[in-house]
Amino acid sequence: MTNSPADTPLNHHAHSANIRTGLGIPSIRQAFRDNLYCMQVRDVSTATLHDFYMAAAYTLRDRLLHRWMNTVRKVMQKNTKVVCYFSAEYLTGPHLGNNLLNLGILELVEQAFKDENLSLDEMRVVRFYLKNQGLKLKNDYLSLQDIMDQEEEPGFGNGGLGRLAACFMDSLSSLQVPALGYGIRYEFGIFDQIIKDGWQVECTDKWLKLGDPWEIARPELALDVRMGGHTQSYWDDRGKFCVDWIPAKIIKGIPYEIPVPGYQVETCNTLRLWSAQAVESFDLMAFNHGDYFAAVREKVFSENITKVLYPNDDSLDGKRLRLEQQYFFVSCSLQDMIRTHVFLQGKLDNFHERFAVQLNDTHPSIGVAELMRLLVDDYAMDWDKAWFITQNTFAYTNHTLLPEALEKWPLPLFKELLPRHLEIIYEINQRFLEEVKRRFPGDMARLQRLSLIDESGDKFVRMANLASVGSHAINGVSELHSALLKRDVLADFYAFCPEKFHNITNGVTPRRFIALNNPRLTALLNSKIGAHWLVDLNELKQLEAYADDLDFHQQWRDVKNANKRDLAEYIQAQTGIVVNPQSLFDIQVKRLHEYKRQHLKLLHIVVLYNRIKQNPDLDVLPRTVIFGGKAAPGYCTAKLIIKLINSVAEVVNADPDVRDRLKVVFLPDYNVKNSQKIYPAADLSEQISLAGKEASGTGNMKFAMNGAITIGTLDGANVEIREEVGRENFFLFGMTADQVSIMKADNYQPLDFYHADEELRAAIDLIDSGHFSHNDKSLFKPMTASLLQRDDYMLFADFQSYLNALEQADHAYKDQQRWTRMSILNVARSGKFSSDRAIREYCDKIWQVNYSV
Repeated sequence: MTNSPADTPLNHHAHSANIRTGLGIPSIRQAFRDNLYCMQVRDVSTATLHDFYMAAAYTLRDRLLHRWMNTVRKVMQKNTKVVCYFSAEYLTGPHLGNNLLNLGILELVEQAFKDENLSLDEMRVVRFYLKNQGLKLKNDYLSLQDIMDQEEEPGFGNGGLGRLAACFMDSLSSLQVPALGYGIRYEFGIFDQIIKDGWQVECTDKWLKLGDPWEIARPELALDVRMGGHTQSYWDDRGKFCVDWIPAKIIKGIPYEIPVPGYQVETCNTLRLWSAQAVESFDLMAFNHGDYFAAVREKVFSENITKVLYPNDDSLDGKRLRLEQQYFFVSCSLQDMIRTHVFLQGKLDNFHERFAVQLNDTHPSIGVAELMRLLVDDYAMDWDKAWFITQNTFAYTNHTLLPEALEKWPLPLFKELLPRHLEIIYEINQRFLEEVKRRFPGDMARLQRLSLIDESGDKFVRMANLASVGSHAINGVSELHSALLKRDVLADFYAFCPEKFHNITNGVTPRRFIALNNPRLTALLNSKIGAHWLVDLNELKQLEAYADDLDFHQQWRDVKNANKRDLAEYIQAQTGIVVNPQSLFDIQVKRLHEYKRQHLKLLHIVVLYNRIKQNPDLDVLPRTVIFGGKAAPGYCTAKLIIKLINSVAEVVNADPDVRDRLKVVFLPDYNVKNSQKIYPAADLSEQISLAGKEASGTGNMKFAMNGAITIGTLDGANVEIREEVGRENFFLFGMTADQVSIMKADNYQPLDFYHADEELRAAIDLIDSGHFSHNDKSLFKPMTASLLQRDDYMLFADFQSYLNALEQADHAYKDQQRWTRMSILNVARSGKFSSDRAIREYCDKIWQVNYSV
């Protein structure tokens, strides 16, 4: 299209302010052109697809600014209580689509780009690029979706912990709760996963290589963080005992701010992420002497702290880097909060009344000792007063039932890096254990369990114990998880201070995981029950009136089938595997870990394969099994499971006897961006962890909200999903957590199950035979040997029950009317699992802050 004089960039400065923030289609189109010209220094003919994305992002960001600034002003008011969420990760996903949705202008901007009608004839650079890459636009013009596809997945998070934090930030803004999310600006995220010869290969995630239009750097607000060195104690002239920390090094923390708008409200909270820099990034003297490495040594060592999320901690250096990361962001955040509070109030006596800090698992729990250090050492506060403020500031969310996941730091390492904090922890521990002695006299075993110091071996600092002692509230994240915390993991703390314990079941935001991910379902829901469910997910209950409406059934299936076709196209584009959209889409996407039991799903696949090979004419329900997820770089068993998935897929997908009845797919580099195609297309949601191991899970909620039926154990939030959607709409299998404990105590013998179950034995033997490893019988031996000898996560014990539940699911799927009804009711009854509900419970039970109804 050609520009009229009035449409050329910056032609009229007089109405610049109007077009930059206006929400009409003409204003958006003009602002887009202006940002392309002024921010990217491009016009339509010379712009790349990335330039178009950046211009669109700046156009939207301009329309966020007044909400963002108004919220900052509210946060800076003296009497406002602010929630500060401390998390080592935030798996936000791409911002553009989500922000458009929350501003309520997604459809308007889609129309604006349609009206703009930018064709390949005009976009000469884009045309050249697409032709060379063999790609094409989704339409005959540049659409909003083409632009959204250019956005990189932000590298702030990896798994459920980070996604929960992002959902909570969305809900905090949507409920108009003043909040700050504090974390780390990882330069390279965790890693990009590629699959090479069936193995996971980790590649650098250069998500920032082209810049991020959403972040605003605030170098003028930098803070210093001390590490290492030693302490010196003395008595001051008033007779007060004082300690000076003489650090070995100082790291500079630079804040980067990202807006988090609420859904169609005026609140736009801030995600403030810290980047590490050297105080002196370049040593000119060393450079002039020819020592070029020494010239940048401090820059390299300092910036390593915020390079990568969850660095491999198998080595001592890896452990040191993780502890440095955690302390760095916590110290920056607490100093930032104190700076703000002193500016507004002039004193710290009521710090706990202004800030409510939620520790998202144990990673930020060093904050307990750091706040004490800041108050006692830097602000000369009396110990008892500082401890009262600290305890009433912090609350702790536990996210794990796995003992190995409760962080413990080797005491020598802790002392080397944080000598003053170790002294403070010793003092906290001594005072705490004195209280325990008074309550439980003579119980030395209890003292040892509750101590902040694990005295075994080289000794360790127990971070979960520190968080529990230093917080006024402790919560689990599902009803089962909270019960098991009280009974097992934190039983001694529950006996000591039961009033601290709460349950707040996790939730996810329906804005991203239904409205943005599944626009077809959203349109159908809105046509029947209106759009208020986006702010009150319990409104989905109205769908129950359509559970037996056959016309509605057909509309529902049309939505699901279209989503399955989209995913099938994506699978073929990413992997080359052609799958049948009419088959049952059986999906397990999540972080790779033995307790999540991806290898149990694999055993089912091998059983199906064996059945078909024994009887090629067997009547088998066509099934596409889809896996996705990353394994930690140092987790060899999890990486071997990925290899086995791909090896089984290689054989099964190529076997002419199988035909289209069974396909196996591993989708690489699973993240929020590609999950947008996965959740809406799922028929069966695999939530098959061993009971008593998963704290909650949130993927189970996302699948249910999109109409998938769960097959799962009574683990984590599965228990509550089953209660909500109805037992008849959930395929249950496996032992309960109590049964698991009893069988473990009775000396569980996996070999007994192997010998007793012919299909299980045949599946293990086929893997061991080298059938899936080009006759290499040793490749998967470490995994099968572990299952036969130990089977720590009891796959064999749950195996037959799992097969039985899968047969029930197959039978139900063949009756499409029954299956559709189950799918509708799963969505209709998923209201409990909104992160809005979870945040309201945190506000009421823990933070004591107000929210909008």
